[in-house]
Amino acid sequence: MTKTPKNAFTRRGLLKSIGAGAGVAAATNFMPDVARFAHAQSAGPIKVGFQMHATGIGASYGRWYDRTTQAAAKRINDMGGINGRELEIVTEDDGTDPKRGAEVVEKFATQHNCDIAFGTLFSHVVYGSAPRAGELKIPYFVVSEGHHVASGKLNRYTLQPGITDVKSQVQAMAPFVSENLGKKITMIYPDFAFGHDHRDYFTAAIEAQGGEVVASIPIPPTETSFTKYFPNIPRETEVLYHVMVGPGVLTFVKELGEFFGDQGPQLFGFIDSLEAVSFGSPGLEFLEGSYFWEGNPRHVQADQSEHDKMYRAAVGVNEMGASVDDPKDVSTYAHMFGCWETLNIVKAGMEAAGYAGPDDRAALIEAVEAMTDMPHSDDHPQGHKVFNGKTHQTFGHQYISKVTDGKLMVQHTTSVEDGMYEDEVDYTTMSF
Repeated sequence: MTKTPKNAFTRRGLLKSIGAGAGVAAATNFMPDVARFAHAQSAGPIKVGFQMHATGIGASYGRWYDRTTQAAAKRINDMGGINGRELEIVTEDDGTDPKRGAEVVEKFATQHNCDIAFGTLFSHVVYGSAPRAGELKIPYFVVSEGHHVASGKLNRYTLQPGITDVKSQVQAMAPFVSENLGKKITMIYPDFAFGHDHRDYFTAAIEAQGGEVVASIPIPPTETSFTKYFPNIPRETEVLYHVMVGPGVLTFVKELGEFFGDQGPQLFGFIDSLEAVSFGSPGLEFLEGSYFWEGNPRHVQADQSEHDKMYRAAVGVNEMGASVDDPKDVSTYAHMFGCWETLNIVKAGMEAAGYAGPDDRAALIEAVEAMTDMPHSDDHPQGHKVFNGKTHQTFGHQYISKVTDGKLMVQHTTSVEDGMYEDEVDYTTMSF
């Protein structure tokens, strides 16, 4: 990643530049008031088109992305909105389907008259939707993890400022895996872009540490039974690296335990394999002592920050990462923070750009591109981040946790710098 020039704007500097208007109100205990948007009524609300995985293989994520988005919007509105205007969330179901994703983006732009599109997680939906966003010239803020944005494969209208990407994640964690768990790795991953990023970038990262991927086993993302794949795991495997998504994840992990018992290789999983699934579920006892990557620690740690306390309360999540209203309803805590943080970035960008409507979309993108440092705060409860405006990608901390007495206990936190890599694109040189 290229170094930030000394005169570059930071997010903090951008907020300070706003002055004594809405930005200051947003930083104080501004109480909700029915008249708070009165001066901006002629302009109407700022509309964010939320592309929700309400159905399809991403539905569990979509449900919690929605809860987080609604909570973030409420907080923003309680603090005075954006430039004195109310933030309105317009939701459409994309079915976790690329074709429908593009159709949803078009609806946001042409039917709902949204200012931006936002929220997509699954990488194949991002790939299907981003080109249409570019054609329609509507800013598309994705909350995915694929390397699709930073690779330069998309367009200037597509940004990923609130969550890190797979390339960064695996680069930061490979040293821990190599030094503590083993050097001969078998990978099990979903057979679409997100899984391919894991295959490609972890293979390179572990080889840089003197390790080796001895087998890669792709699995269709809609698969419902997995035992037939496990005999393909080589005997010399020291670490089984698993990252699965979708409704079959609990079945996947249970069948893995039934196949290996207590005789298998060391397990290192991405928490994707158990997002929205309780570690107390019957059949998961074998996970005790295994390791997981977490984008944000699901279970409260001893050093919990005040920012995490605030965020958990706002989204309605308890200390075990489940809904406060239903302890059986486990969140997608390792990912959904990206919705909260991205909306706060959009707010900061719109305020810095003096955003008044669709004619200011390019100015909004330029304002976000100018951001660099994003301090750990209520706006960024997951941790400190650094945004690279050239690649439209953020870099942050990664967490490696060990299952101990049924809880995920953080063993290692990577630095922001651990995940940085050389730029592969400069979107700022592209025209609007």
